[in-house]
Amino acid sequence: MVKKFKVTPWDVFGKIDYIRLMKEFGIKKMPKLPEIFMENVLFRRGVFFAQRDFEIILNAIKNKKPFVMMTGMMPSGDFHLGHMLVGQQLAFYQNLGAKIYIAVADLEAYNTRQKSLEELKKIAIEQYLTNFVALGLDPKKVNFYFQSERSDDAKKANAYYRLASNFSRYATFNEFKAVYGDISPGKMNASLLQAADMYHPQLPEFEGKPVPTFIPVGVDQDPHIRIARDMAKRNKDHKFIPIASTYNLFLPGLKGNGKMSSSDPTSYIAMTDSPKEVARKINKYTFSGGRDTIEEHRKFGGNPDVDVSFQYLKMFFEPDDGKLAKIEEDYRSGKMLTGELKKYLIDKINAFLKTHKEKRKEAEKKVGDFFT
Repeated sequence: MVKKFKVTPWDVFGKIDYIRLMKEFGIKKMPKLPEIFMENVLFRRGVFFAQRDFEIILNAIKNKKPFVMMTGMMPSGDFHLGHMLVGQQLAFYQNLGAKIYIAVADLEAYNTRQKSLEELKKIAIEQYLTNFVALGLDPKKVNFYFQSERSDDAKKANAYYRLASNFSRYATFNEFKAVYGDISPGKMNASLLQAADMYHPQLPEFEGKPVPTFIPVGVDQDPHIRIARDMAKRNKDHKFIPIASTYNLFLPGLKGNGKMSSSDPTSYIAMTDSPKEVARKINKYTFSGGRDTIEEHRKFGGNPDVDVSFQYLKMFFEPDDGKLAKIEEDYRSGKMLTGELKKYLIDKINAFLKTHKEKRKEAEKKVGDFFT
């Protein structure tokens, strides 16, 4: 049987079978969420579809207990719409009381992106952190760090790097190979550092004691979480609370094959794209669920389930459920043409980006103060 899709930490393509992935990875569907989650379009529309041990985090939120949201970033290029899935969650969970940890995987990027550490740090701050702040994150309440320079506090830095080194005792080469397939020293080192990123907030030097921690990721990143959980479970030096996680649907790339990729500018809308560039990319590259001719489309209708423009409206740009339902109905019936759907999306994206760029100017000042 030919495999129609591929999902690994480094490669995603094809039509993703999420049900199959849930079974293969051993993850569960999202539990019943509190009403405050349903006010957020991403949760209301099932963009976050699966989880591991997320009930622990929901319990902490319900009882107003401390918890940590930890995420990492690969500073590889432009900040695009795909990164908004994380950015919007950062602000959302911070408002619910989460302590935010953001790791910049500059050491991993150094090995894979052929850029200097200084270049990678510049991208992380000017592209990622600044846009996160523009999306609502309060930088004063964030533990933001680079893997290459964990902390100026020697005790904290030593604890972090010691944990990464010690984790190597609790995994075998065969386990790495089973999880990652073809591996290299760089991938193994990155995995150990990522495990330390996930679990070091629970060390005495950081949050003082084990605290519920979760990581929101695309399902392609689950191998990192599985091997980290296994290593932490075997670690006898610390009594870690298992890392919880949530999994989001992939925001498809413009061409509809796989997810947005920072290495392919024709696959994404960047937060810095001009209105003309947004229109050009949507009109030229965006995969359509429409028919080959207007006559066929009017007669048979389009397929919003595979239409990238509709998916972007569903995930980000049409918060009104009634309007979205009407767009879906009109597109399926053939009343709305692909060109009309794209035009609607272009207007929505450009309105959003106009406001976001204004917020970004304010965010640059906050980020500048954060590093002074």
